[in-house]
Amino acid sequence: MAPRIGVVTFPGTLDDHDALRAVRLSGAEAVSLWHADDSLQGIDAVILPGGFSYGDYLRCGAISRFAPIMTEVIEKADAGMPVLGICNGFQVLCEAHLLPGALIRNDVQVFTCVDQQLIVESNRTAWTNQYEQGEQISIVLKNGEGRYVADNDTLDRLEGEGQVVFRYHGGNPNGSYRDIAGISNQRGNVVGLMPHPEHNVDPLTAPGRDGVGFFASVLQQLQAA
Repeated sequence: MAPRIGVVTFPGTLDDHDALRAVRLSGAEAVSLWHADDSLQGIDAVILPGGFSYGDYLRCGAISRFAPIMTEVIEKADAGMPVLGICNGFQVLCEAHLLPGALIRNDVQVFTCVDQQLIVESNRTAWTNQYEQGEQISIVLKNGEGRYVADNDTLDRLEGEGQVVFRYHGGNPNGSYRDIAGISNQRGNVVGLMPHPEHNVDPLTAPGRDGVGFFASVLQQLQAA
């Protein structure tokens, strides 16, 4: 039986169908979840996709963090379930304290949409084990509030413990501290990043398929378990 990977739709989410399609292309069963549900329906992993969730005018991801379904997401994440937060989903993970730091307005003060070069800093997570450490990949980036910030002690800890998963390469598009594009928790089952790997799984709609590794990685992790 194929692993079941859920994708949560919040009010304003716009990349949930892209994420569901990427899951199906990987060979897993895609399960659509609603933010107001209080059950994850027995899934094996979960994705918090990108979008412009209602309430972002308060703080990035602030309202979505309190969605009923997030209670079980937090519990399952703490128990080891693989969780991926993309763009606004990354913001939600920070607001839920599953990942440290916060996301704020881009330093360039405009919405940015580019094919962004990244360096894979860690392949020791549930979502990156099919990449090579140091590998350079290209992933679509589109955000207006994608600047990752944290205090120096937190940044030093993330660096020292190998929790920086992706770093921007060839230019920092939003002013993220230390060029950080994505991070993980200590266990490596929770990963958040600003770029959108679900948009880089089909050459028909993207210049490359560098996002496939995210979904192949979690599939390998779940099948091995």
